[in-house]
Amino acid sequence: MSDPNVLKILQDAGIDVLSCMQCGTCSGSCPSGHYTILNTRRLVRKARKNKDMLHDDDLWMCATCYNCQERCPRGIKIVDAILSIRTIAVHEGIMLPEHRAVSQFMLEYGHAVPINDATKVMREGLGLELLPETVHKYPDALEDVKTLLRSCEFDKLVKD
Repeated sequence: MSDPNVLKILQDAGIDVLSCMQCGTCSGSCPSGHYTILNTRRLVRKARKNKDMLHDDDLWMCATCYNCQERCPRGIKIVDAILSIRTIAVHEGIMLPEHRAVSQFMLEYGHAVPINDATKVMREGLGLELLPETVHKYPDALEDVKTLLRSCEFDKLVKD
């Protein structure tokens, strides 16, 4: 496993983390940061210094709400950078177990949250249809999702 040059990869993708002035707007805007260990400003600083980010749990705490990116005074594509770095990590075989489990659900059920009997009862109690408008309701679509995930080798990237 090589140590990818994250800074160069981001620069090649048009993401300029070097212009960050470390103002903290990103971290202050981050709803995930209020409830998790995520410190967006620290992630950007690590990317600027080309430090190992692939093993940083913060990388996986971002909910991709884009608050940081929309509010950044320098217009840095912060979420895009995080997603790019996550992609590198996954290609290097690095992924939190929880994200790997969700990925396995995608492969098996075509959806990150499988609908079980207890969920169906709750949905019914709320006056909702038993199955949401997802592949749970349309079995033919599930096969299409599985085909798509296999064709882009998602299954190989997230295997145990």
